[in-house]
Amino acid sequence: MPTPMQTKPRPMTADLPLGNDPHSVRRRIEAMELLLERSFVIPGLNRPVGLDALVGLVPVAGDIIGMAMGAYIVWEARNLGMPKWKLMRMAGNVAFDGAVGAVPVAGDLFDFLFRSNTRNLRIVKKHLDKHHPQTQVIEQ
Repeated sequence: MPTPMQTKPRPMTADLPLGNDPHSVRRRIEAMELLLERSFVIPGLNRPVGLDALVGLVPVAGDIIGMAMGAYIVWEARNLGMPKWKLMRMAGNVAFDGAVGAVPVAGDLFDFLFRSNTRNLRIVKKHLDKHHPQTQVIEQ
């Protein structure tokens, strides 16, 4: 399985499904994670970066906005009927990212390295692969 740095960012498309079925929710969560964590690559570093790290550069308001966007993934996971302990773990990832990201300078570096939304996507994918195997997507 390729590491997050080896995967190629998928192009963003405007055809995200609006349904409440597991496949639609999975596609929306994947799109949000791509936007927040891997929107583009920093030239020279070849490291993917997303809106979460960029918005985090704005003091206070940026961290609040980043936490709100991360909370959307947790809300979508709740709509899937995931167990409360998984939701709490996901909320903890978002809260930890927001709390440490609020520290000036060091928090910005932390936002660049710690990918709470990617961790949360992994939790959702494991749940969906186990309970809704028809939603699995073969990565190329």
